Amino acid sequence: MSTFNLAGTDVSIKLVDDLTKDELLEFPAFKNWNKTLQSNLSLQSTNPNHEFHKSPYSLKRIQIQAIDRFGPRIGFMKIHATVTNPDGDFLPGAIFLRGASVGMLVLLQPDDLPPNSQEEKHVLLTVQPRIAAGGLQFVELPAGMVDDGTFKGSAAKEIEEELGLKIHEDDLVNLTELAIPEKEEEICPRAMFPSAGGCDEFIPIFLHEKRIPRQQLAEWTGKLTGLREEGEKITLKLVKLEDLWLEGARDAKALAAWALYDGLKRSGKLET
Repeated sequence: MSTFNLAGTDVSIKLVDDLTKDELLEFPAFKNWNKTLQSNLSLQSTNPNHEFHKSPYSLKRIQIQAIDRFGPRIGFMKIHATVTNPDGDFLPGAIFLRGASVGMLVLLQPDDLPPNSQEEKHVLLTVQPRIAAGGLQFVELPAGMVDDGTFKGSAAKEIEEELGLKIHEDDLVNLTELAIPEKEEEICPRAMFPSAGGCDEFIPIFLHEKRIPRQQLAEWTGKLTGLREEGEKITLKLVKLEDLWLEGARDAKALAAWALYDGLKRSGKLET
């Protein structure tokens, strides 16, 4: 196991045997997490009104504990960050790094309704095995990891792979960006964090609304989709928009999407 200091800092990093320094520094999840943390730690000193201004916290050490690879590239990483202040206090630093994902709220409506009708809106959900949750029929909002490219591009790709719908990026609305102010003191992605106590994952929620023939709407439920070569075994489930909170109650993405859609509509930030 080798150790090195993060460039321009006194932060020591201890690697695991099957990980190189260059691989770590190029891992997108690590880069984004470190950049965000260092930026927000610096606010303690520059802002005299900051809660921790008198005794600011700083990052001292990072220990890489384990990695999982997707082929040759790093997929997931478990680390421990030591963050302390001059008074001897510390902040919890056990972190599972996996990077950004995207969630998609796909609303389908029969095209025989009047153009401005808000009736009979349905949400496409996926039912699939989620071994981490211990389940084989987990109901959730369609989602996927962000590899290369833009968030919108990743969302459009996942919608096509999981739902079989081919859409243009311009037809997607980022609900989380509409809800979260662009300028806040702390720098943080304008997205939903499903488990911020121990995981860096953040998920922008995108909306896509589409009118389709009524018969096609009925054909969606039970359709098998997903990339079988990647182990995906996905069945589609169609639910009424007003029932999303109930049907997707176990899924943080579904609950976030339902709350964002409802709140943005009531506030006038989302056109109906």
